Amino acid sequence: MISVTVILEVDPARVEEFLPIVKAQAEASCAEPGCLRFEVSQQLDKPNVFALSEMYEDRDAVEAHYGSEHFARWKASVSDGIIAHRTSSRGLVIDGAPEPQAEPEPDLEET
Repeated sequence: MISVTVILEVDPARVEEFLPIVKAQAEASCAEPGCLRFEVSQQLDKPNVFALSEMYEDRDAVEAHYGSEHFARWKASVSDGIIAHRTSSRGLVIDGAPEPQAEPEPDLEET
C-alpha cells in the first residue's frame, strides 16, 4: 500500500471557495479503483490549513490517480494562488494499526 499525506495552507480569505473544490476532489478520488482512502481534515486552530490523507493499493493506483481527469481539474482549480503553501509525503506503508475488532453481539436474552 502507498500512503500520501498532503498539507495545504489555503489563502485565509478563500477558504469558503476552497471547500467545494477539495470535497469534489475527495469524492472523485474515493470512486477510483485502487483508492482505499481519501480523507480531508481541516485544522482546528488554523481553519485555513487542510490535511489530505490518502491510501492506495499500489503504485499503479497512485499513478492512475495522478493521471485522472478529476486530478487535472483539481490542479487547474487550485493553480490560481488559492493554495499559499503545500507539503506532501508519499511512501510505502510498512506498519499500521490493526483492523478494529468487531464488537460482540449484545446478549438480548432477558435474565
